[in-house]
Order: sequence, then C-alpha cells, then structure tokens
Amino acid sequence: MAANSNFSFLKEHDPVFLQLASTAEQIFASDPNTTLMKLRQLGEALAQDLASRAGIDFDATTTQSDLLYKLGRDIQLDQNIRDLFRTLRVEGNKATHQFRTQHREAMDGLKVARALAIWYHRSFGKKGDQFQPPPFVKPDDPSAPLRDLQNQIEQLKAQLSESSQKLESNQQLTELKKREAEEYSVLAEQMDAESRLYQQQAKQHEAELAKLRVEHEQRIKALQIQLLTQPQASSQVMHNIMQATHKFDLSEDLTRILIDQQLVDAGWEADSLDLTYSKGARPEKGQNKAIAEWPTSSPKACADYVLFVGLTPVAIVEAKRKRINVADRIPQAERYSREFKFAPEHLQPWLLAGHSAPWNDGEGASFRVPFAFACNGRPYIKQLAEHSGTWFRDLRNPANTSRPLQDFHKPNDLLDLLKRSQAEAEAKLKEEGFAYLKLRDYQEKAIHAVEQALANNQRDCLLAMATGTGKTRTIIGLMYRFLKAERFKRILFLVDRSALGQQAIDSFNDTALEQNHTLAQIYDIKELGDMAAEAETRIQVATVQAMVSRIFRSDTPPSVGEFDCIIVDEAHRGYTLDQEMSEGELVVRDHNQYLSQYRRVLDYFDACKIGLTATPAKHTSEIFGKPVFTYSYREAVADDWLIDHEPPIRYETQLSKNGIRFEKGEKVSIIDTQTGEIDVAELEDELNFNIESFNRRVITPAFDKVICDALANELDPFGEEKTMIFCVNQAHAERVKNLLNAAFKDAYGEQYNQATVQIITGQSDKVEQLIRKYKNEPHPSIAITVDLLTTGIDVPKICNLVFMRRVRSRILYEQMKGRATRRCDEIGKTVFRIYDPVDLYASLEAVDTMKPLVKNPNVSLEQLVSELTSDASHDAPGNQDDSSHAHDVLDVLSQRIMRILRKADHKAESKPSAFFKVVVASTV
Repeated sequence: MAANSNFSFLKEHDPVFLQLASTAEQIFASDPNTTLMKLRQLGEALAQDLASRAGIDFDATTTQSDLLYKLGRDIQLDQNIRDLFRTLRVEGNKATHQFRTQHREAMDGLKVARALAIWYHRSFGKKGDQFQPPPFVKPDDPSAPLRDLQNQIEQLKAQLSESSQKLESNQQLTELKKREAEEYSVLAEQMDAESRLYQQQAKQHEAELAKLRVEHEQRIKALQIQLLTQPQASSQVMHNIMQATHKFDLSEDLTRILIDQQLVDAGWEADSLDLTYSKGARPEKGQNKAIAEWPTSSPKACADYVLFVGLTPVAIVEAKRKRINVADRIPQAERYSREFKFAPEHLQPWLLAGHSAPWNDGEGASFRVPFAFACNGRPYIKQLAEHSGTWFRDLRNPANTSRPLQDFHKPNDLLDLLKRSQAEAEAKLKEEGFAYLKLRDYQEKAIHAVEQALANNQRDCLLAMATGTGKTRTIIGLMYRFLKAERFKRILFLVDRSALGQQAIDSFNDTALEQNHTLAQIYDIKELGDMAAEAETRIQVATVQAMVSRIFRSDTPPSVGEFDCIIVDEAHRGYTLDQEMSEGELVVRDHNQYLSQYRRVLDYFDACKIGLTATPAKHTSEIFGKPVFTYSYREAVADDWLIDHEPPIRYETQLSKNGIRFEKGEKVSIIDTQTGEIDVAELEDELNFNIESFNRRVITPAFDKVICDALANELDPFGEEKTMIFCVNQAHAERVKNLLNAAFKDAYGEQYNQATVQIITGQSDKVEQLIRKYKNEPHPSIAITVDLLTTGIDVPKICNLVFMRRVRSRILYEQMKGRATRRCDEIGKTVFRIYDPVDLYASLEAVDTMKPLVKNPNVSLEQLVSELTSDASHDAPGNQDDSSHAHDVLDVLSQRIMRILRKADHKAESKPSAFFKVVVASTV
C-alpha cells in the first residue's frame, strides 16, 4: 500500500513517517477518526525530528503545542508551516475526544498532512527544494452519496421556507429523507465491512508501528548527540528550511481549509464546500454561521462568506486564494455590504446599534452590514502587511480605516462592537468631571491628551511621565473614565513582572474614586494568574509571559477581540540592554526574542494601546508613537512633586581609572542612521563602550572592599533613610553584602543589626515579602539588587543610590535613578544622593534627561536673586526652548527655598518645642 501512497516519497526518511501516513490513508474509508489521529501523530513525529535537527531541547513531557511554540521562537519557523502543524494537532485532538469524524474532515486532514510532508521532504530529502510531487490522489469517499443527499435536503428546505410552504407535508422532502436513512444504513454496512478487513491487518500494523516508534526515539537521541559534537549542522538545517519554505505555496484547497479552520477557531460554523447558500445554508436563531457564496443584488456577484450572529448579518468576508494584495480586497467587501439583500426573517444590524437606518458610507450610499474582512489564509507579516493577515474595517464611520488583524473576531466580539458607540462614549467623557478623582493638574492634562488622541482615531498613545509623578494614579482615573463611559469593553493591564502586577492590584483595591469606592469594588478585575476572562470581567491584570503562554502555547487562545484596550505599565521594558533577564524575559532566550514576543502580544489583540513610561525611547515610539503628553523629571522637580539630586559623590581608585570613561567635556552623540537627527526621546538604547569589560576587569574584590569601607562611613545603618545598591550580578551582590556587613560591624560593633543589609533579586527567597519589608519596615534599610528593583517599585524613603556597576542603557540608568525621586515628607527628604564609584554618571551625562535642577548647591541665595534681577539673565537663552536664563535661575531659586521650607516643616513636626524656640529667638 505504501508504494501507492500519496506519501511514498517519505521512504527516504524515518520509516515511522511513512508508516503513520500510509496507515492514515488505508483506514480512511472505515474509520476517518483514526485517520486524523494517525495524522496528528505524524505531525508530532515530524516536529520532534525538526526540533532535534535544530538543536531545540524537548523531552517526553513536552507537548506538541509547546514544541511548535519553540520552533516558531527559536528558528522562526514560517507561520504557514506552523498552521499546518497546528491544524493536524487540533483536528487530531478533536477526533480523539469526539469519537466521530466526517470523511470530509479526514480528507482535508490528508491534504494538510501531505503539504507538510512535501515541505519536510524539500527541506531534508535528496532532491531538496527541487522535488516536484505528483498530484494528490483522493482516496474513495464512501460518504459522498449521503452528503449529496443531505445537500439536496437543505436546498429543498431553504426553497420551501422562502416560499412559506410547510416542510412536514412536502412529498419530495419526505422522499429525500427516506433515501437519506437508507443511505445511512448502506454507509454503516460498508464502513463495518472495511473495518473488519482492516482489523485483520491491524495487529501487524500496530506491532510494526511500535517497533518503528522505538527506532524513531533512538534516531532523535542520536540527532541530539550529533548536534552537540557538530553545532555547525544546525546552520545547514536553517538553510534547508528557508529554501523549502521559499518554494512553499498554499494551494486553493489548503487556503480554503485554513480559512475555514480560522473561522471555526473563532467560534463560527464554517465549511466553504457544504455550508453554502446554493446548498441551502441559511442563518438560524442561536447559531453563528459563516455562510459561503452568499448572493448580492449584483448579478453573478457573491460574497465569499457572510457572518451571521443568529439572524443578523454582521460581516462580509472576502477570502482570496492567490498571492494578491489582500488589503485591496476590503473595497470589494464594502461593495457587497452596500448590496446585501435582506430576507424577511433577517434582523437589520443597525437596529441593534440603536439606529433607524443603515450607516452612511461617506459617498452618498449606505453600508447595510457593519463590518468587512479580507483574508488569504496567510498569517500577518509586518514586512508584507498588505499581502498577509486578516484585514478588517469597521464600516459604521467613514473616518475608520482598515487595519490588519491576527485572526477573525468571535461572534460576541462583533456583537459587542456593534452595540458600542464610540461617539456616545466620547460625548460622555467630555461631560464627565474630574473633581472626585482628586488628580493633580498635569495628571488631568495627561488623561485629556489620551482621550483627545483616541477621539481623533489614534489607536496607539504614549504617556511619558517621570517616575514618581503618579502614573498608576493617572491610569486608574483614565480606566475608570473609560469604563464608566463604556468607551471600552475590557482592558488588559499588562506588566512584565508579577511584583508590578501585584502593586497595581493593590492600588486598584486601595485608591478611592466616586463615593469613596475603589476601582476593584466598582468593576470586576481579574488578578494575576486568573487568566480566564469572563463576560463581566472589565480589567485583566497579566504579565507578558502569562499572555505569551495563553496566546501562543494554548489550545484555546483568546480571541483577537477579547480586549479592546491594552494599557502597558513601564512600556520601556524589554528594551534595556544591561539587565539580567526578568521573570518575563526568562521565557525566551535573548532580548531580541523577548522584544519579539512582547510586540506579538501587543499586536495580537484588536485593541487601542496606551503605554506608560518615564523613559521614552525609539523602541517605545515605534510601538506607541510619539508621546501625546510629557511631564519630565525637571518639570516635576520645579513643581515640587519630585526630589532633586545633588551632583554625584565620586570615588577614584587606581582600578576605576583603568576603566573606560569619558573625559570631562567629551560629548556622546547617538545618531539615528535613518534621519541623521539626534533626539533624546529617539535615542537608540545602546551606547558603544564595553560595559562588560569594565564590570569584569574593574569590579573586583579589592575594589569592592575599598568602596564598602567608604560607604560604611557615609551611610547611617540606624537612620530612617533607605539606600539602594546596584550590582553586576547575583554573585557580585552577595560579595558586596558580606563586605558591607563586615565594614558596618567594624564601625559599630554589637550595635549593628545584620538585618540592615539585604539582597533583593529574583533569586531571593520570598522576594515580594522582602520588597514589602524594605518599603514599610525599618529593616532592611539597605537593599542590594541587580535589576529587580530598577523599575516600578515605589519606596519613597530611598535617599541614597550606589552604582556598583556600569550600564550602557539610558533607559535602565534613568529607571535606576528614578527609584529615589519620590518625595517623603515623613523623614524630611529634600534631595537624594548618588554614590558613584564606577563613574557611571559622567559616562552617561550626555544622554541623561534627569539632570539636577540645582547643579551647584554652593551658589548662595543672594547670588541667585542677583542673577534673577539682572537684565542680562532675561536676554540670555535658557536650557529649554523659548526660555531665558532667568527662567532657569527662578527654578533653581524656587527649589532651594522649597528645600529650606521642607526641612523646617519636618523639624516643626518632629521637634515642635525646639522649633518653637528657634522661631521665637529669631523673631526677638
């Protein structure tokens, strides 16, 4: 049988491939269920072989879903190929659990499996990508006569329904149903006979298959060992795969199968061969149908599919099966929307939206169906945007443009979108006040800026607000306004680590809004780990890695319409180049892969995206666009919302002089190679000097001991101020902790408490508990970290930062400084100090956007007042555009006076009697 198999070319490869494929063909007539199960096993065997050749780790516990994810991640396996693998897996699983498969589905499975086998053979066969397969020979389908009868019955039912005739009394229908029952009986007998015939050979086949599986596993292990000794082999594998993929093309049959599968996965009943208008398919109450070949008012013009939610037509789908510009097919779907003919039983979609007439198309006509799709079965590829993906346009507003999606919306998503009015929501937002939110003026301006951008149909927004200026408080106000006005159905609040997610959840639970209720009391919020969004869920808090798993490693991924708004906290994350990998980045091998997965999560949903960051960069701007609102560190310091810092305290050692450093006055310029411009907000995040060499050569035990001894003389282990020390890695952190403990013990003896200094990194035991103690309790007062505490952790009592490592990332550097910028009137904090033994401050000064407002604290108040009143100061240019030197002097003078007042307030609160004596004495 194998010699006549559609898969006979597989005999060049592992024998288990051909055995599985030919068995699937042989059993097709008697047991289509088993056909799909064998094809699923074939897909698993091919994926394991491919992973072994590419050097991807897996074992007996690795699922096919996880293995396909790794193949896509590690060798960028083409999405079309992954779709073929996935179709075999999904259909095989259905066959395993449903126990009943139609022959049509099994036939489609054989076509998909053969396309995948041809691709594999072109990758690793003797002829390579020159292999030309013979035509596919369909096995005999014993169910074809029965299916033909069923189509006749559906056609007749549709005709009788349209002519208002009773089905029960129609003689022709009665006769067809009688013949259908007879054909069922004939088919059952035929399949039973085929099954008995196959059963005689089954034991021998299964015994051969079991033996071949053992040999397959041995070959896989041998491949893995070979790759360890010959790592160059994997590059040849990649080359072969690329060559075969270049030759791969979706046939019309495969395109139809994949598009049908995409619609089914999205919750639509779809079958472009049988569920067609001409074969009697019609919309029904309670069913979500994708009916193919739906006629329009134009002669011979049919929509490829019309999507019906019950009796309501909600979308036109144009499914093109050739290599054409799929985005250009949207106008054809629009034409069919204008020409859609309503039957008496159909429900008009505009009535569900609260309108009395169809939607104006902006050209003097009307759209009668609200949404349009165009696709060609190919996944969305950004570089080939117009030729791939599922393109979508909301036809209800002439201003709406088409956009690419990863998939089709689910029925409920389109129904919700239909009933949700953007114009009404924006009108409510304009009327809604801010008083009960108790926001600062710049926070209100930030919210206004986002709402205005969205009203102008901008779908991506970036808020750039300095660390400590209340981004979370701002976003709580924004989310509450969105949900109250019904601007969005469900919001995804995305973070890159669970500590930030928990911090956000705490804020949602604690921050009072209207009538003193919190966001969590007013709306249903799904917290970290609870990934199953329900109908009543309005906010989902999730980490990047959790969403990667849910979207790309799950048999039941969310729909593209599950979230219509994504808010990304710390939007710069994933781009810092110096960090040890965070928990979110550990799911991938390197930063480029993390960036890719991070972007894929954001692009997966048909949602407006709002990014929050204190450190905008080119990478964030590529996703979210230029900031719609910016509130900088210097502005916040000048307005007295944040704390200024003094020039760094430097330690010069013989070792540090050997490190790489910029000379005083040397300018660091990073140029955008495409525009030739220098713009801090658009800087590339990597500065070209050898950080690793410095951290390796200069950061030594001797260097650390000198610095720790000096710090023990500077830092107060018994005071209220907190200190954060940034180290190179975990081993370095442990060494610094031991040296600092020893230095403090030498200085203070038995008075010293070793709980003062603690390491807080991703490897720490009960890390979230340590963070809470650092924030709320006296000990630890000195935290040593690597990257875990560089972003998003709010500890206002931090007054001292110690840089024990160099970094090349402006983003990471500014986030590190941002840990100390928050006000803390409780301890009389007026400035924060930077201890800089590695001269990091000077090396990044040229690109630093968080320079101190008071550059020289030794300038007297009298001199500042003199400069302020000088005519020359008003004529001289200032640091900012459209400002003079007098503006800069006024900011510095205001900051100096605010420091004096804050110190006085703290003394008055902590020692009121002493303060009173000072005031009385001064007045006398």
